[in-house]
Amino acid sequence: MIFDHDDTALLLIDYQKGFCEPDGSMARQGRDIGALAAAAEAGNRLAAAARSRGCPVIWTRMVFASDYSDGGVLTTVLRPNLAKIGALARGSGDEELASICDVLPGDLVIDKPRFSSLIGTPLEVILRSAGIGSVVVAGVTTPMCVESTVRDLSQRDYAVTVVADACADFERERHEAALAAMAFGFAHVVECADILTQDKQAG
Repeated sequence: MIFDHDDTALLLIDYQKGFCEPDGSMARQGRDIGALAAAAEAGNRLAAAARSRGCPVIWTRMVFASDYSDGGVLTTVLRPNLAKIGALARGSGDEELASICDVLPGDLVIDKPRFSSLIGTPLEVILRSAGIGSVVVAGVTTPMCVESTVRDLSQRDYAVTVVADACADFERERHEAALAAMAFGFAHVVECADILTQDKQAG
């Protein structure tokens, strides 16, 4: 099983209330979050499987300062509506991990100010210090924070596996396009069943 390798970590990206819950900022804008909520449930199952094999579980949250002073071009030029609606601001509640996420003692939670989990965070130091060479990645949204992170990990010579059905976007077409791009040159793409069935058989 993939989680049997002692140099492997599970990275779960941005399963937050803002993205995955009915009262979050994305749903309040009228976006369909059904696929994202389902991805979070799948990611939570992956977390249990990883822990059972002794693999580190790392959750990320995209979080901005309450005044969006760290939002940069994203919140001032590209997506200014994020600031207008108070999305993902620290202390708003929107930035918290969704209730489906069972974050346990021993898991790590990393806040990030950009799409990539390696920009402005200690993630790479944590991975290198732990001797991690292989990262299993899942999260939301597929073409933004997941793909940005996967590209950065791959370019730093980590072996990356993306779990397709534990990822999601508001539009199926963008999700599929991102998976295709990652599979073409940055990661192996698998399904949850490929991992969880192996875990059941190994157990």
